[in-house]
Amino acid sequence: MATSPKLDHLAPTVSTAPATGTTRTLAFRRNVTGWLFISPFILGFIIWFLIPAGIALYLALHRWNMMSAPVFVGLANVEQLFRDPLLPQALKATFIYTIVSVPLGLTLAFGLAMLLNNQLPGIGIFRTIFYLPTIIPAVASAALWAWMFNTEFGLINVIIRSFGGPKIPWLQNPGWALPALIIISLWGIGGAMIIFLAGLQGIPDIYYEAAEIDGAGRWQKHRYITLPMMSPVIFFNLIIGFINSFQVFIVGYLVTDGGPVNATLFLVLYIYRTAFRSINMGYAATLSWVLFFILMGLSFLVFRYIGTRVYYENPGD
Repeated sequence: MATSPKLDHLAPTVSTAPATGTTRTLAFRRNVTGWLFISPFILGFIIWFLIPAGIALYLALHRWNMMSAPVFVGLANVEQLFRDPLLPQALKATFIYTIVSVPLGLTLAFGLAMLLNNQLPGIGIFRTIFYLPTIIPAVASAALWAWMFNTEFGLINVIIRSFGGPKIPWLQNPGWALPALIIISLWGIGGAMIIFLAGLQGIPDIYYEAAEIDGAGRWQKHRYITLPMMSPVIFFNLIIGFINSFQVFIVGYLVTDGGPVNATLFLVLYIYRTAFRSINMGYAATLSWVLFFILMGLSFLVFRYIGTRVYYENPGD
């Protein structure tokens, strides 16, 4: 039955045009939700990095003793870097500490994770024991190790002398102080060990089963399966390790206070001394920028020459 032309204006119509108002509202809500989720990072970046970096850049161009108004000195603080007799020693101690402690710590943490990656009765207790040192307050750990390395009644020298060895002046001899702090750094390998353990448990067993069918031995499975699959985790721990080692402060401050003869004067400790003992905030800010550029350069080199060797299972996803 045909509709009368006179009644066509009463027939219902269906609009095919998009509801632009609703679409805009939905997009706005999604944008607001996204900004809310990333706002903690943005606020943290602005408050804890961008603003302090701007203040440090301002102070690097001034001389300020925190008692009088800052005095503009231009690049005088930068020129002082090339005349500073303690800066090479601080860089030397920091680089030696990093080059030795980071690879040694990663190797021990990875080996420990391999040992603990077994489903044995009570294995969780051992995992907890090895991880516990990482949650002990740093000040308490430093005090403990200062006692253990004491020349006269420290536990380490007591053990050495019980085997007929000599009494070693760990914290009084410039040749022994830095190795002692490197040994102390190994106390905190539990954090890297847990990350390695999580990575090992994420490797599918099917790879090892296929390798066994092909006749692969333990070393071959470790070399061609475990290491490639763990390379992203190793790379992550390497980056975190060398950044933390370049910012080492508490152990050098509490155990040796930079001594003896500035043998353990790390760069961050030197920045602290310059700022709060010499009351030279401008030069301390300049030293902090030196640390920043060193970390930036090392990060670039690590990503450029080591990051390309990292194996990713699905690089295109």
